[in-house]
Amino acid sequence: METKSDPQPLLTFGFMKKIFSVILQYVIFLGLGIFLIWWTTRSLTPQEINQLKETLRGAHYLLVIPAMVMLMLSHYSRALRWKILLEPLKIRPTTTNTFFAVMLGYFFNLLVPRLGEVMKCTTLARYEKAPVDKVIGTMVAERAIDFLCLVVIIIATILVQTDIAGPYILGELRQAYDAKGGISGYMGLFLSFLALVVFFFLLRWVFMRFPENKVVSRIRALILGVWQGLTSVRHVQRKAAFIAHTIFIWTMYLMSIRLGFLAMESVAHLGLTPSLTILSTGSLAMIITQGGIGAYQLAVQKSLVLYGIDAVNGLAYGWLLWAVQTVMVLVAGLICLLILPIYNRKKHESVQPGNE
Repeated sequence: METKSDPQPLLTFGFMKKIFSVILQYVIFLGLGIFLIWWTTRSLTPQEINQLKETLRGAHYLLVIPAMVMLMLSHYSRALRWKILLEPLKIRPTTTNTFFAVMLGYFFNLLVPRLGEVMKCTTLARYEKAPVDKVIGTMVAERAIDFLCLVVIIIATILVQTDIAGPYILGELRQAYDAKGGISGYMGLFLSFLALVVFFFLLRWVFMRFPENKVVSRIRALILGVWQGLTSVRHVQRKAAFIAHTIFIWTMYLMSIRLGFLAMESVAHLGLTPSLTILSTGSLAMIITQGGIGAYQLAVQKSLVLYGIDAVNGLAYGWLLWAVQTVMVLVAGLICLLILPIYNRKKHESVQPGNE
């Protein structure tokens, strides 16, 4: 005789804890962005605020279109690079689904911090029937590569402009170092490394002690899948294409800033070296707050002051650049969100027996 089991509550403690964590992250990142917006505008006089509005109204927005095209090309190139990274794992998604997943990653990152990475991987895994753990591993590898690229760009910015941007960036890094307490910062790194080593050996002991346990087996399979994705860089066959896409992505970022100068008369005379500085500081700022709101505008403003641009025009250009990137991601993300299920339904129908 079958007995009915009690229905599981929809709102479990674990589920509510996750929801609360997401909301808390959203509030913190968004709150920090709003604070930075207030911080950048608090010292402006009414005349300067009017100047800021007039500068933004008088911008040549048609000249922003080429910059948007370059950014979109960089995202498409990122999708192609991701495909190359997935090849050693025998995962061969369509270019369309890969591009949609990339754009949805950017889109959801604007809404909730770090949600984009999850949506990017789960979207591709779902529609391409790929192991999500391996896909996540390749995403982590991508992030590591982009971080190395950013480090190279920051070093290049310092070396190329030792008299202007170099002292500014080194000063910012020194302040960050001092804020962490100097030697105590190294102690924190050491303790973090030590904790990682202890965790590794503890995990290894659990795996050896309970090899048949279902939960342990699932965790081990998940870690193995992520590790395979992470190390897929070593086994990339089309290395030249992978490097070419990486260079192209960052070149498009740089040139979109350079072309963006033409949209505003007060900065139209600036060239590649200021663009390199903005790429360095702006990329760091995008990490600080949700979608870079507040932080990106401040980073651009402080960077342009180095080149003789007054604070108001620098802030205006920061808003222009941020708005171009944000609007493009929102519009493209919404379009991809709508088209993705339609595209995959038609693709599925086209391979059904009798439709070939």
